[in-house]
Amino acid sequence: MVVGAADVLKNDAELYKLYVANSYKLPPDKDPRITKLGHFLRKTSIDELPQFINIFKGDMSLIGPRPIIEEELKEYGDRVDKFLSVTPGAMGYWQASGRSNIEYPERCEYELYYVDHACFLFDLKILLKNIVAIFKADGAF
Repeated sequence: MVVGAADVLKNDAELYKLYVANSYKLPPDKDPRITKLGHFLRKTSIDELPQFINIFKGDMSLIGPRPIIEEELKEYGDRVDKFLSVTPGAMGYWQASGRSNIEYPERCEYELYYVDHACFLFDLKILLKNIVAIFKADGAF
């Protein structure tokens, strides 16, 4: 992370407007929070490895809806309780289906679909699709 990047984002009205309009993400070349090393780590998904500590602690599961920040909860509308009813996962159906190539409203639908259809075979499908997506760097920032 770049020191003071959050302040840069908050103080640059145009950049913040782009951030909100783009479903709380920025194009990597405009995101002040990401260093060159960070771009590499995100592209290769290496930045996700620390989540395995949370899996071993029991705070996350391997498969499940991706954790989100508080501001994103409003995207789920009256279905937010449904989204929060399951343990977040390191790999989700949304990721397996296109990652950052999917707009946020559609992402919500993928995550909620998972909540309704979670089972071992579906988890296995998501795991395999995520592994393929990681190696192809498909949809990665």
